Amino acid sequence: MRAPAIIVACMLALPCALYAQASVHVEAPDLHSPRPLAKQTADSAVRDYLQSWHSMKAALAQNQASLLSPDFVGSALDKLTSTVQQQAKAGIHTRYVERSHDIKIVFYSPEGLSIELVDNVEYDQQVFNGDTLLTSQPLRARYIAVLTPSEVRWRVRVLQATPE
Repeated sequence: MRAPAIIVACMLALPCALYAQASVHVEAPDLHSPRPLAKQTADSAVRDYLQSWHSMKAALAQNQASLLSPDFVGSALDKLTSTVQQQAKAGIHTRYVERSHDIKIVFYSPEGLSIELVDNVEYDQQVFNGDTLLTSQPLRARYIAVLTPSEVRWRVRVLQATPE
C-alpha cells in the first residue's frame, strides 16, 4: 500500500523538478552617481526584470506577443514582438529553461528614469514544432537591460544579449 503512494508522490514532484526556479544572485550595486539608489528601488527593479523573463518565456512558448506588453516597452517590445511573429509564421515555438541569473545594477540615472543592469544568464533553449522537439542547447549569455519606470513597475526598454 505504501509503494503506490510513493510512486504517485514522485510523479507529482517530477513536473516541479523540471520547471524549478532558476538560482538568482544579485551583486550589490557599486554606482558612482550623484543620485543614491535606494535598496527598495534596486529590489523592485530586479524583481520586475526577473518577471519580464517569465513574460518573455510565456510569449515565446505560446507565440502570443500580447503577453509581453506588461513588462516590455520600446525597442525591447518591438524586437520580441517581431521574434514571436516570426516564430508563429515558421510554425515553431521556443521554450527557455533558466538555470541561473547573475545580476548587477551598473547605472542609475540622476533623474531616476532609468536603471541599467547586466545579467549573466545560463539557460536551455528548446525549439519545438508542435510537440516535437527540434533542438535543445544549453546557453550562456550576457544580457544588458535598461529599465524605465511606469505607473506601478519597472519595464524593460532595452534587452540586448551577447553570447559568452
